[in-house]
Amino acid sequence: MIILPMAGRSRRFYEAGFTCPKYELPLDGQSLFAACARSFEHYFDTERFLFVCRDDANAVDFVDGECARLGIADHRVVRLRRDTCGQAESVLLGLQDSGCGANESLLIFNIDTIRQGYRFPAAADFADGYLEVFRGPGTHWSFVQPSAAFGTRVAQTSEKQRISPLCCTGLYYFARATDFADVCGAALSEADAYRQRWGELYIAPLYNAMLAEGRRVVYHEITREQVRFAGTPDEYRGLLAERPALC
Repeated sequence: MIILPMAGRSRRFYEAGFTCPKYELPLDGQSLFAACARSFEHYFDTERFLFVCRDDANAVDFVDGECARLGIADHRVVRLRRDTCGQAESVLLGLQDSGCGANESLLIFNIDTIRQGYRFPAAADFADGYLEVFRGPGTHWSFVQPSAAFGTRVAQTSEKQRISPLCCTGLYYFARATDFADVCGAALSEADAYRQRWGELYIAPLYNAMLAEGRRVVYHEITREQVRFAGTPDEYRGLLAERPALC
């Protein structure tokens, strides 16, 4: 199952003067939603898609319409009835209302990030989980620390704490839904301590619980040019500036 959580408030965009949810913004003659969902166009006919939205009147109709235009064969939209502690809890609540099987694999990605031509890496076939990364500056990412200079095993993950140059694109894989549910549930049971350390219930730090159990978590590295971000007004404007004729 491919999961695209889109339950944020778009607060920074509204404060910057935009008048619609971030995922409805135009880009390349389509919505930002469509541009991001097309990252997984290779899987439109074969994978189930789950979209987790806020309880807004227009959200379900918007997603249904976009999925029809994109040709996504099997999708479901879950509306959240309350605010959550962060992206991880949003995904968990979506799964609970999706009919997802315990052993079904999960591929989670942001609805404000474009990863054109995505293909699942063969190196993650036998892993319990994997994170996609690139090398970049700054501290505003999730991070992966390798277990050795060779190979792709993960030793530790973090949020907004630069433990290595490997920054996460926001793509997270769990081989079994039950693994995600277990580590997310454990984090929720001590949510105050978790948020005090990480800020909110992010997904990347959840892998540390799996690593502590000796589970096999790997990373897959891509180049910075293979991913585009639109999570902030400045990032979105930067994408528009790359395509002046289309905006």
